[in-house]
Amino acid sequence: MGAPAVASALASTRTGRKASIALVVLLVLANAAIFAPLVAVPVAIAGQALAAHGAPGGDAVPAVTGGWGYPLAGVYGTGRGYGYHPVKGCAYCPSNHLGYDMDQPCGATVYAAGPGIVVTAGPMPGWGNTVRIDHGDGLVTLYGHLQWHSQVVAVGEHVTAGNALGSEGSTGKSTGCHLHFEVQLDGIAIDPEPFMAARGLPLR
Repeated sequence: MGAPAVASALASTRTGRKASIALVVLLVLANAAIFAPLVAVPVAIAGQALAAHGAPGGDAVPAVTGGWGYPLAGVYGTGRGYGYHPVKGCAYCPSNHLGYDMDQPCGATVYAAGPGIVVTAGPMPGWGNTVRIDHGDGLVTLYGHLQWHSQVVAVGEHVTAGNALGSEGSTGKSTGCHLHFEVQLDGIAIDPEPFMAARGLPLR
């Protein structure tokens, strides 16, 4: 008796139909077990890459109001604020802190706080890998300690609030992953807290 005849005989009985359905289900499950990892691994890797560059599906979107927004999306921790803040056990850390330290896990996306033109995208003494944005009228924001080679913007590029700049790191004079967010007016650092609060974005 050939295979078609056997299949026909099985399909004509109730037990045969149940056996056939069970066999089909087993084949489907076996294929899923074999091929699902082959699909899931590349998708997971792609998702991590997108998240690292601030693409949809990774990080939350930073709050933006009136053309300005937070440089990190979602909840973040805070470190040293602006002014005199010595760091115990760190001989190379300046006591006079000119920015505002914010932190999320290493690799979190750092975003432009406002519209402007990128004037630095690379190493700077003290800050390590850094992005600086010129907003016009003498106003510049600085994003320090980014991971090496993580910046996704180039000098001369126009950005707006919420555009990804790079990934949070610990380069330069840093003791752990965080973002050093600095605001400069006519070349002089000013306190970022009242500056952001005046734009409806209180730092916390």
